[in-house]
This record gives sequence, C-alpha cells and structure tokens, in this order.
Amino acid sequence: MQVTHGNLIVVTGPPGAGKTTVARLIADALSPSVHLHSDDFWNYIRNGRIAPYLPESTKQNELVMHIVAQAASGYARAGYHVIVDGIVGPWFIGVFRKLTAEGDLSLHYIVLRPDESIAVDRARGRGAPALTDDGPVRKMYAEFSGLGTFEAFVLDSSRQTPDETARLVRERVAVGSHRLTSDSQE
Repeated sequence: MQVTHGNLIVVTGPPGAGKTTVARLIADALSPSVHLHSDDFWNYIRNGRIAPYLPESTKQNELVMHIVAQAASGYARAGYHVIVDGIVGPWFIGVFRKLTAEGDLSLHYIVLRPDESIAVDRARGRGAPALTDDGPVRKMYAEFSGLGTFEAFVLDSSRQTPDETARLVRERVAVGSHRLTSDSQE
C-alpha cells in the first residue's frame, strides 16, 4: 500500500492580514483537508498562559509552535492537505521544515501582508478574543516587514477579497512557487 502525503500550507502574516478567513477557504476547497488555527493552541493553555506578543513568552511560543507543527505533519503524513494559520514568522518556520523533511512532506509558506493601515483596521474590527490593540498589532506588523529572503513568499492582500486571495494561494501551491525546500531560505 502506497501512502499519499498531503501538502502542508502555512498561511501567516500580521494580525488583520486575513489568515484565518483565507485558510478556511483553502481548506474548504481541498479534500481531504484540515485547518489548524494556531491561536487555538495558545488558548488550550488554561493557567499560566503568557500573551504571545510579550517578550517573556518566547519559551511558551516555541513550545506551542512545535506542537502545532507536530499536529500538522501528522495529518499531512496521513494524506490530508493541512492549512496552518497563525503567526508563523521565519523565526518559527524551522520547526515545520524539520518535521516535513523527516516525513518527506511538501511545505508551502505564504505570508499575507496587506498595507499596515488595512491590517490595523481589520484587527480593530474583530471581537474578543482576537488581538485588537494597536500597539501589539503594529509591533507584529513590523516583525513581518523586511523579511529578507522570505520577502519572496509575501502576498499583498490589501486589494483582494478573501476568495481572490485564497484562489491565488491555491494557484501558488499548485505551481510550487511558495514551496520551501531543504536547501531554500534558512
């Protein structure tokens, strides 16, 4: 019996970029598929949770992202197309790359980055428990600016509908233009 692996697609970007909406649309268009909303993994921590945008949350964030990557690679190894959405900057992509290399999985990396004013407005318009405070939203936006070699993985989602963005992501995955390989960006 030959096992067919699914794609692992990481949809990331600053708060208000449209990650969750786009990831949901992508998952709905693929079969079989799994949508892992990484924010949920932070919310599983009932006591002792540190807001992930605070400097003292580094160890917690690394742990949570490792758990998200393990879950994602497990589903992908079982044949599912897995769409992970969340704050997965280049500083976290290494854990996904390691696990996908071990499982010989295809890893695609998409950074949604609308104009800052659009991202801030979108973030403000969300309700609890989403992050809506301008300070942390702008800080995380800045972290997704100037990504060096990872700029090639950025999609400007400022002027697109979520459906248009999801279609573009699916097209990029199909042609492999946003695929991370073992010898691509470090």
